[in-house]
Amino acid sequence: MEILTDLLTNHWLLILISCAGSYLISSVNTSIIITYIVKHEDIRKLGSGNAGFTNVLRCVGKLPAIITFAGDFLKGVVSVLIPYFLTFGWDSPEQQLERSLLMYLAGLFAVVGHMFPIYYKFKGGKGVVTTASVVIMTDWRVLAVELIFFGILFAATKTISKCSLVCSALYPFISAGLRIADKSGIMTALSPVKNTTTVFIVCVFVLTFINGAIIIIKHKDNIKRILDGSENKIVSEKK
Repeated sequence: MEILTDLLTNHWLLILISCAGSYLISSVNTSIIITYIVKHEDIRKLGSGNAGFTNVLRCVGKLPAIITFAGDFLKGVVSVLIPYFLTFGWDSPEQQLERSLLMYLAGLFAVVGHMFPIYYKFKGGKGVVTTASVVIMTDWRVLAVELIFFGILFAATKTISKCSLVCSALYPFISAGLRIADKSGIMTALSPVKNTTTVFIVCVFVLTFINGAIIIIKHKDNIKRILDGSENKIVSEKK
């Protein structure tokens, strides 16, 4: 419990700066901006109404979708880098664990900012791409495993929402599983942090569980369409 207690009692200002900074940065929504520039419309009033990559791809075009993807991805990267640079020089095993928790926390607030942006009346995207960038910044191994699941599911279903839902549900379990493997010494050489503790693993599970859960909740309309068979698929255009 020492790392958690130390963070909450001695580094509460770092927590505040990391969370607030991540939220405010990630509230800038690329899909809303690029759609307005290209079509002079609000992406939230087009297609599925989601302010994210997939809806831009369907309603605006490939290039705007690529720009949206890049913007959503970068906001997660920048957000996680905030606590990373604020804690530059934290080299002891305990400090590395605290830094990692701060990065997970900042990543969670980056996703929240993307979903509920203060600049756009708290109506944003679903956080999948931003979460992917957070994952690669906090533990790249998780993204590697998730991409395998995503690729297999997408090849079978051609439905991004199904892939996103499954990967979101698996996120906390893959994250905790890899950290448990670190603690047991199986994957220590590939671990982003050393000397993993049980408290750290529990904190990682809780933070990633919340992240995955809010993505699933944000996909409630997709879940309804999946159940009634009306969910859109990504398919190649027929010549």
